[in-house]
Amino acid sequence: MRHLTPTLLRRFLGLSLQCMPRRLSERIGPVLNPKQSSVRQSCSARPGLVTATEAVSYWQKVFETNGIPEARESSEYIVSFVLGAKTFQSLSSKSLHTPLTAVQQEQIQQLSNKRLERMPVQYVLGEWDFQDLTLKMRPPVFIPRPETEDLISLVVEEESQKREKNSSLCFPVPTPHPVILEIGCGSGAIALSLLCKLPQSRVIAMDKEKAAVNLTRENAHRLQLQERIHIIHHDISYSSAKQLLLWGPLDFIVSNPPYVFHEDMASLDAEILCYEDLDALDGGDDGMKVIKTILALAPSLLKDSGSVFLEVDPRHPNMVEKWLQAHPNLLLVLRAIHKDFCGKPRFVHIQKESR
Repeated sequence: MRHLTPTLLRRFLGLSLQCMPRRLSERIGPVLNPKQSSVRQSCSARPGLVTATEAVSYWQKVFETNGIPEARESSEYIVSFVLGAKTFQSLSSKSLHTPLTAVQQEQIQQLSNKRLERMPVQYVLGEWDFQDLTLKMRPPVFIPRPETEDLISLVVEEESQKREKNSSLCFPVPTPHPVILEIGCGSGAIALSLLCKLPQSRVIAMDKEKAAVNLTRENAHRLQLQERIHIIHHDISYSSAKQLLLWGPLDFIVSNPPYVFHEDMASLDAEILCYEDLDALDGGDDGMKVIKTILALAPSLLKDSGSVFLEVDPRHPNMVEKWLQAHPNLLLVLRAIHKDFCGKPRFVHIQKESR
C-alpha cells in the first residue's frame, strides 16, 4: 500500500542543489537549465555508478526545473517502482546504495520522461493502490482519489449496522446477501473494494465508457473477483434502469459521479486535462447533472430503506437536500453528510423511505 503524505493526498498526485551522476545527466541534459548544467559538469561520480538515492535526487531536480508538481514524490515513486517496491521508504539500505543497472537506469528515464509530459504518476506506473488492492491504471480511465476510500468505509459501516440491528431482534430474520450497484465504475476501485470488504455481496458495475468497462473487467480477473461482479457498458438512464431490475431490488447504490461545476473544469491541473476522461468529471452547470439522474432513478431500483452513497462537491450537500425537498414523490431522505479528511462535506447518505 502506498502511504501518501497529507499534501499529496490533497493535491493527488526541495533539496539543495547537488552534483548529479553523469550517466543520468548526460542522457537528459536538454531538459536542464544552464544553472543545472554547470552543476552537472562539475560532477565527479564515475559513469554508471548511480544509486537509487542519487537517481531520486537527480530526477527531483529535473522535475522541479520543468514545473512538475510533487517533484520529490514523483521521482521516489518511479525509482521505487523500477526496484520492485511500493514506496521509496520501504527500500532497504542496500537497495538505496547499490548502483543501478543500465536497464534500471533506462527504465527510470523512460518513466520519468512520461512524467515530464505531465502524465499522472498512476498512469506512468500503470498501477496504483486503492484500499488493499493494486489496480491496473491507464488513460483515460478516471484515477481513484484517496478520499474515495472513505466512501467504501461508509457503505461497509451501514451494512454492518443493518446486520447488527437484525441480529439483536428477538426473532432475527434471514438477511440476503447485499446487492450493490456502482454507477461510473472507472477502474473498478469502488466495486472491487466493496466485494473484498463485504465477502457475501454481489456488485453490478456500470460505466458508459468502454475503456472503463474493460479496465474494471481486467482488474476483476486479476483479483479473481469476476464471479461476483456483473459489469455493464451503459450510461445511467431509464432504459438501463429497466435492465438493472433483472437483479432485483438493490441494497445500495454507490457512485463517485461527475460533480465538477462546468465553469471550474478549465482550472483543473494539466495532468487531469491532458490525460483523464473529462466526462468523468464534468457535472454540468451546477455539477449535479448525473447526481439528479441517479436520485431520480434510485426509488425504482432500491429496496425499502435502501441507501444511496455519493461523493460530491463540498457545495452539493445543501443543494441535494433542497432538490430532494422539491421532489417529495421520490420518497428519498438525506440521512447524513460526511466530511473528508480535510474537513469538507464530501459524502451524502440518502435513504429510501419505507412505504
